Amino acid sequence: MQKYYNIFDIFAKQKYKTKIIFSMRKNLIKVIVMAAVATFIVACSGNKDKAEQKESTEMQQKVEEYAEVELTADLSHLTEKERQMISVFIDIADIMNDLFWMQSFGDKSILDTISDEWTKKFALINYGPWDRLDALKPFVGNYGKKPLGSQFYPIDMTTEEFEAFNDPNKTSLYTVLVRDESGKLKSVFYKDYYKEQLDKVCSFMQKAIELTEDPGLKKYLELRLEAFKTDDYLASDLAWMDMKDSKIDFVVGPIENYEDKLFGYKAAYESFILVKDIQWSNDLAKFTKMLPDLQKELPCDSKYKQEVPGTESDLNVYDAVYYAGDCNSDSKTIAINLPNDERVHLKKGTRRLQLKNSMKAKFDKIMIPIGNIMLEKEQQKNLKFEAFFWNVTFHEVAHGLGIKNTVTNKGNIRQALQAQYSAWEEAKADILGLFMVENLIGKGEITNITVEEAYTTFISGMLRSVRFGAASAHGQANTMCYNFFEENGAFTRNADGTYHIDLEKAKQALRGWAAFVLQVEGEGDLATATEYNEKNGQINERLQSDLDKINSAGIPRDIDFKQGKQVLGLK
Repeated sequence: MQKYYNIFDIFAKQKYKTKIIFSMRKNLIKVIVMAAVATFIVACSGNKDKAEQKESTEMQQKVEEYAEVELTADLSHLTEKERQMISVFIDIADIMNDLFWMQSFGDKSILDTISDEWTKKFALINYGPWDRLDALKPFVGNYGKKPLGSQFYPIDMTTEEFEAFNDPNKTSLYTVLVRDESGKLKSVFYKDYYKEQLDKVCSFMQKAIELTEDPGLKKYLELRLEAFKTDDYLASDLAWMDMKDSKIDFVVGPIENYEDKLFGYKAAYESFILVKDIQWSNDLAKFTKMLPDLQKELPCDSKYKQEVPGTESDLNVYDAVYYAGDCNSDSKTIAINLPNDERVHLKKGTRRLQLKNSMKAKFDKIMIPIGNIMLEKEQQKNLKFEAFFWNVTFHEVAHGLGIKNTVTNKGNIRQALQAQYSAWEEAKADILGLFMVENLIGKGEITNITVEEAYTTFISGMLRSVRFGAASAHGQANTMCYNFFEENGAFTRNADGTYHIDLEKAKQALRGWAAFVLQVEGEGDLATATEYNEKNGQINERLQSDLDKINSAGIPRDIDFKQGKQVLGLK
């Protein structure tokens, strides 16, 4: 029996060992599986971290395409009340900022959904998830194309539905189109649609009025306050035209129509707060009286210059201390030509405000580096800030030249060219500005630059402005002009890729392009404007290669502001 027990014991022991082996194998498999799972999780986490890091790095690069500029000015010559008034203006401008967010995207809620700080910063720069300097491409997930009509119209509205909508207010600068309870379109004036925000604006405006010491500024602010309540801005625009002596300027309200890329009808809210440079302004005063003569000398058919521009308009130089809303999106404005109302143009002209500190920042941080890379060495010396200043200054003057009403009985040019208006109006201002600078140099009225410096700086400036992209009216205008100049031999490329500017051919190109632009506007020729822009408002391969060279050098596309009460030392 003992033998059998021994056999049993051996069997039992073997079975026990087998169990242990099976158990060990099982545990080992568990360990291996758990390790594999852990490795997979770590790998996925690592990949996710790498993906997030890559996205963050890309967003950082995009943010750094905007050179940060501290927006300050010398306020020492202002009174205590004037300094307090600037502080109140900033409060109003911040509401303009909120209103533009509503018009552009809807609200700021998108910022709460973005965890990456660089992406959030880029969304703040662009007022939404679309890159304004890169054809409005979305840079935040789950967002498609930006609606052409922004938030001014229902997103599902068709052009046919709009045309069939029988309401004279549908094309007003100051209405939002929405759907009623039955789903039909209806127009709602800004004063009603944005009432909550505008009530706050009016409260702050009243505070500013109480602080105002300049009679002209006081009248303008009083009428502007009323305009926010009525959506009738004509009286306040006329009062702003008469505001000649104030050391502070405050541009505020629904003004430009760039944000409406569907029809170009709707005005977007914005604000500039400006401090006057009295010496530079005095140096420009003489040019406004020359406008009628400059109009007669435009290089176009006489029928496209038959209107007489007003001579009550003025040229002034300012330092900007705050931007908000529409003017703070996209490329930053460096000069102002307002009001946009054609009735004011014909009666009083416009005011042209040159923003010297913003202009200098762009020249130093963008224009000079571009010129050092793209101009042949012998012509780099012709890139001058003074030339940039005059070109920009007379760009704004040029908005008031040409004609405002079509010669074909299609109404005013803005209405006739619809969504094409902004690009063609900027094209007109660009080229006629250069024409006037050349003209005034020849007459001895501008003495601190040469014609060659004006043209060299203008052509270099196009390389700066085409980087704004096809989504920008300024970008389209400069691209059309660039392509026209290239086709007509205004510049050629050397073997090393640098530009050689042919001054005589550039002068001929200027006159040909000016005549064509004035004709398109004067005829109100929407078909030609659209077809030409679609073909020539695009960046070709040669130009893209040049832009790649500029971009690879790390040259900023534009500027972004560090601004506010703290920067200015205000309470």
